[in-house]
Amino acid sequence: MSENLGWPVRRAARLFGDATAVVDVASGAKVTYRELERRIGALGAALDVPEGGRVGVLAANSLAHLECVLGVPAAGRVLVSLNTRLAEDELCALAEDAGLSVLIADESNAAIAEAVARRAAVPRLVLEHEALVGGPDALTASLGPDTLAAISYTGGTTGRPKGVMLSHGNLLANARHNLITTGHRPEDRWLHVCPLFHVAGTANVLAATWAGARHVVLPRFDATQVCRAIEDHAITHVVLVPTMLAMLLQHEADHPADLSSLRHIQYAASPITPELQRRVLDRFPDCDVAQFYGMTEAAPTVTTCTPADHRRPGGARLASVGAPVVGVEAELRDPESGRPVPVGAVGEIWVRGPNVMVGYWQQPEATAEAMVDGWYRSGDAAYADADGYLYLVDRLRDMIITGGENVYSVEVEAVLAEHPAVLEVAVFGIPDERWGEAVHAVVVVEEAGAASADELVAHCRGSIAGFKAPRSIDLTTEPLPKSGAGKLLKHRLREPFWA
Repeated sequence: MSENLGWPVRRAARLFGDATAVVDVASGAKVTYRELERRIGALGAALDVPEGGRVGVLAANSLAHLECVLGVPAAGRVLVSLNTRLAEDELCALAEDAGLSVLIADESNAAIAEAVARRAAVPRLVLEHEALVGGPDALTASLGPDTLAAISYTGGTTGRPKGVMLSHGNLLANARHNLITTGHRPEDRWLHVCPLFHVAGTANVLAATWAGARHVVLPRFDATQVCRAIEDHAITHVVLVPTMLAMLLQHEADHPADLSSLRHIQYAASPITPELQRRVLDRFPDCDVAQFYGMTEAAPTVTTCTPADHRRPGGARLASVGAPVVGVEAELRDPESGRPVPVGAVGEIWVRGPNVMVGYWQQPEATAEAMVDGWYRSGDAAYADADGYLYLVDRLRDMIITGGENVYSVEVEAVLAEHPAVLEVAVFGIPDERWGEAVHAVVVVEEAGAASADELVAHCRGSIAGFKAPRSIDLTTEPLPKSGAGKLLKHRLREPFWA
């Protein structure tokens, strides 16, 4: 039997067949591991797509979505889980780029899925997931670790999204790394509330399945529902982005809940403030709290700041994203020469391990730029202490992480520049207590009153997802600062907000 993503489910079904595998909180549906194995096998048989064909999913978190995460790759097809927050034009571009053979959507996304399928000429649209899982089990057993399992789209600094190609081996390696780092056990009850279209949302799905733990799925983050789910299902483990953590603490302070079952809280995906870290540690004194750092290209886990690091006297390591997890190498290199930098010096994070992507879908030049002798160049700048702990200081690429979502400034700038009143524009992230970072724009217009901030935001929302649109805009008639060579000095605009 070759190593593939059917392996964790097969193990769980053999050892924990009668145990509850998944609880879908919204629908009330429950399945055992034996039932889960049969259902994802039937899903593969019902897809009617050649091996290697791309299967899109546009859905909120649910039993059905989780079954697609596990079952589509296990059947030898390639999962393309799409961000439900994207605009129709963006989704069409991704569907066309991936060459989808099938698009599976839930009821809440049916209308936009129909439009995308029509415009992108997707041959088959499925709106009834249960119709796919009622047939015979037909799991593919001949897949090897090098077989492509998923294409996960992430933004690109050129404005064109990149499809990160992850193999069965990449995702299984990441699951092993998480098993070692977190120590998943059959008695764990994982609450999945981060979107399953993000690797942050699926990072523990395979690991928890391999261990035979229980998955409890919420369609989306809602502080009231999260507290209720923790109480009702005795949740032991949860992964949240910092924005969610802040909302949960605020809600729970006003509406006390019994969260005593929690044993482990992970946070990842965006910057966290020292104040929020302190609040989490104070509220959950007996709970393991861990930070994870990674990226889609690493499937995603690279480093962790462990529970012991969080409780270390003096809190010296709370500013760190931790040290590389077992199975992954991370080095700091000079971005120009590619040579390692000394302790304390800032360099670019380079990552190597069996979890690192195959490359970018149909973008060989971007792949060659990102991958050097087996190392992935992250574009993130950091320094390391004498113990090998990494401290992020900036991003070499102009990416903004707001509420756990990646926003690339180039993409937003391109949309703003299309407005007739805009002469110049610079987009960057500024501090935000709720979202970690907020998208901010400085826009040069020819004369005062040529356009309003509200008008420009509305213009953006017509072309890109709402979370990418600027939350604030400064309008000016003065040119943007530039170097002698004419290069925009964006740091001069950014620095006052971060000072």
